[in-house]
Amino acid sequence: MPQIPEKIHELTVGQLSARSGAAVSALHFYEAKGLITSRRTTGNQRRYGRDALRRVAFVRAAQRVGIPLATIREALAQLPEERTPTREDWARLSETWRSELDERIKQLNRLRDHLTDCIGCGCLSLDTCVLSNPDDVFGERRVGSRLMVERDG
Repeated sequence: MPQIPEKIHELTVGQLSARSGAAVSALHFYEAKGLITSRRTTGNQRRYGRDALRRVAFVRAAQRVGIPLATIREALAQLPEERTPTREDWARLSETWRSELDERIKQLNRLRDHLTDCIGCGCLSLDTCVLSNPDDVFGERRVGSRLMVERDG
């Protein structure tokens, strides 16, 4: 990993990519989504503050555990003056995400446990299909193999 001298306060997109491990295209995407910011030089090149390293690390860690980018953006927007997230910020935010992650884990475990049932039928249309119709919740309202969108009036 290339070291950046302390006297350099801004990073090129290539330097930020090399240090963060994120692809240049990912950094551009993060910027487009408002997760990181840059300024433009007179030659229209992006320059990122050194704090972008921590923001990218924050984003990537949250993504690894399955937090959607919109949720990450909301969390970063709650920080005072759009400052770089600290260890305490991560602890507080990750605690709020814990129940959401626990629910996803339960859903994934349920899907894993019933996956062979789905492969056995192959059609996802049985009344008792545990993937598209767990506990036959649609059976009380509809019949047939297709789940149609209900319309008002």
